[in-house]
Amino acid sequence: MTKEQEKIIEELITEGTKRIQAPRNINPFETGIPKAEELLNDLEHFPYIFVLACVMDRQIRTGRAWAIPYHVGKEIGGFEFSNFLKFNINEIRTIFIKKSLHRFNEVMAKNFYLAIQDIHSKYNDNAANIWAGKPKSASVIRRFLEFKGVGIKIANMAANILARDFKIPMVDYSSIDIAPDVQVKRFFTHYGLLRKGGSKEELIYLAREIYPKYPGILDIAAWELGRKL
Repeated sequence: MTKEQEKIIEELITEGTKRIQAPRNINPFETGIPKAEELLNDLEHFPYIFVLACVMDRQIRTGRAWAIPYHVGKEIGGFEFSNFLKFNINEIRTIFIKKSLHRFNEVMAKNFYLAIQDIHSKYNDNAANIWAGKPKSASVIRRFLEFKGVGIKIANMAANILARDFKIPMVDYSSIDIAPDVQVKRFFTHYGLLRKGGSKEELIYLAREIYPKYPGILDIAAWELGRKL
């Protein structure tokens, strides 16, 4: 690793550490909708809005995905979890198609519905039970992976947001990997830290090699800088 690369890594860690240590603040989800932003940031009263949004964050613009629970709640007449629970899969699908909420409305409507059912049956209608009681970071990621349609990238993104932005206490952060997002890959490739054409798995293990106690700490600055590239 060159001196320039070492400096870049140091800057990523410094920025990530600063974000972790900063007091909790309003986290921008880029929906462009004040009420949606308010709901997503109110983890104490609407944790399921955050979880449902994570499930939706797939192959569309991030802000559009994060706004989906708000749009559904608006259609069904309220944002309480009991309201979401009243609707069957066909009714949810109709809302997705009518409002064209996602690039894959049929599939994602089903994932949205199944996530509601999981929160109901596994977490006693309280999505905050996913991260309650200072769990291991591996437990939080595994629980997100149990939601239909959620893969490694989204599970790690969710755990990272909870730890970094919402200041959710966990026993450790060692299982929170860097999210192998296209912007993050672009950053690491641009600076020669990841070989051109390197896989998502290579990026994950590179971050583990660089900062094993919290690989995901490299994520936010790399994503923001990668987007500018």
